[in-house]
Amino acid sequence: QVQLVESGGGLVQAGGSLRLSCVASGSIFRIIAMGWYRQAPGKQRELVATINSGHSINYEDSVQGRFFISRDNAKNTVYLQMNSLKPEDTAVYYCNTRTYTNPTSWNDYWGQGTQVTVSS
Repeated sequence: QVQLVESGGGLVQAGGSLRLSCVASGSIFRIIAMGWYRQAPGKQRELVATINSGHSINYEDSVQGRFFISRDNAKNTVYLQMNSLKPEDTAVYYCNTRTYTNPTSWNDYWGQGTQVTVSS
C-alpha cells in the first residue's frame, strides 16, 4: 500500500499564500502522477492540479496563474504553492497519487486531506 501525508493547510486572509506538501511512502515501485484535489462544503471533489512523471502539468481553470504545482521525485513529494488566495478557494485539499506498487499493478491513493480556509 501507499500512504500519503499532507501538510501546510490553515487559515489565511484573501490575497495571501499557502504552500501544501504531500509525501508518499510505502510500496512504491513507480509513481505515475501526483496531484491535488479539493472539496468544498456541499460540492463534489474537483481537480486542482496534477503533475505526471514527465512533469506535464494540468491546472483547473480557476487556479491557473495563481497556483503552482511541483514535484520532487527523489523525495516522492508534491507541492502546491497557492498565491492570491480567494474565499472561494476554501476547501479540504486532498493529495492524490497514481502509483505502480509492482511492475504490472497500479492504483490511485488519497491522503486524509488538509483544510484551507480563506477569509474575506
